[in-house]
Amino acid sequence: MTLNFLPYSRQFIDQADIDAVTAVLRSDWLTQGPDILAFEQEIAEYVGARFAVAVSSGTAALHLCYLAVGLGEGDEILTTPNTFVATSNAALYCGAQPRFVDIDLETGLINCALVEAMITPKTKALVPVDFAGCPSDLAPLYALAKKHGLVVIEDASHALGAKYRDSIVGDGTYADMTVFSFHPVKPITTGEGGVITTNDPALYEKLLRLRTHGITKTEMSQNPGPWYYEMTDLGFNYRMTDFQAALGRTQLAKLDGFVASRHETALRYDEAFKNLSNVRPLRVPDGCVSGHHLYVVRIDFDAIGQTRAEVMATLKEKGMGSQVHYIPVYHQPYYQSVLAEMPVCPVMEQYYRGALSIPLCSFMSGADVQRVIDAMCVYG
Repeated sequence: MTLNFLPYSRQFIDQADIDAVTAVLRSDWLTQGPDILAFEQEIAEYVGARFAVAVSSGTAALHLCYLAVGLGEGDEILTTPNTFVATSNAALYCGAQPRFVDIDLETGLINCALVEAMITPKTKALVPVDFAGCPSDLAPLYALAKKHGLVVIEDASHALGAKYRDSIVGDGTYADMTVFSFHPVKPITTGEGGVITTNDPALYEKLLRLRTHGITKTEMSQNPGPWYYEMTDLGFNYRMTDFQAALGRTQLAKLDGFVASRHETALRYDEAFKNLSNVRPLRVPDGCVSGHHLYVVRIDFDAIGQTRAEVMATLKEKGMGSQVHYIPVYHQPYYQSVLAEMPVCPVMEQYYRGALSIPLCSFMSGADVQRVIDAMCVYG
């Protein structure tokens, strides 16, 4: 790799981030301290939600959401196969079954028109995934959920800073709970980490208990003294550390700049690729402002006479990374063994055959962007 190798995505860390983490490491609090509460308040304020619960990962956040609504044996969720396995894995953790709805080829998002026909008496939650930074078409999904007595758990791991219609992703207008991830390639990072936003006080209190072993010190059957606590649920240790939260706070302060930078790069890519026959960018749906977590193109590998592996190797030789988002979840060997029935998702299969994510990092230089454009335009 060259010294200026461009990954498909990466974190941006500056001195302010380092100073914030160092300050916590020198303090009396490493976990369950003041920075966690401050970070939760700042996230809630940023997206316009009443509550936020910070946790150890986006996967933990999904698991807690499913637990909070009582997902269990015999239940099902409806979600997309175009996601990381965590979205559906967390349902399996609860003993429930994920069922996969096919996607829209131009956006990579769940095809909302197919959802209602897949709802059964076992369905408990709709779990749209905001892919590559773009929100799903949340309004009809939310209306459909309320019609059928379901909950909407929005996996917005890619979409912090995105907007849908007249709302900010995470404000609770079109979801009962929204999950964000802070993995290093996500819009902001805490190393590992995640957060859940909601406007429902009962869900908020349940999430707080579940992330800390199911323990409460407020709603107890008795209170003999200051040492006393009660475990009322079977919870987990899904807490975030204070130094992670401190990093999250300084990262959040830069989020608008991150999104603006990625948006500028995405616009340059869009313009450069708009007339290509064999390289087609995903479309940002009307009414959405993408967080531009990823920049995904669909390549006609048959037309260019190269395999995806060959194209990825060529890009690597030119100093740039690429990745596939995503292998259909139901292709995974484990899912082949546990799904009650194999999904029929022909559009997902078509999408997967051509999908490739190319570099989209915050604060790429103009020369970096042009280097990627030149590398992709040779495929025509």
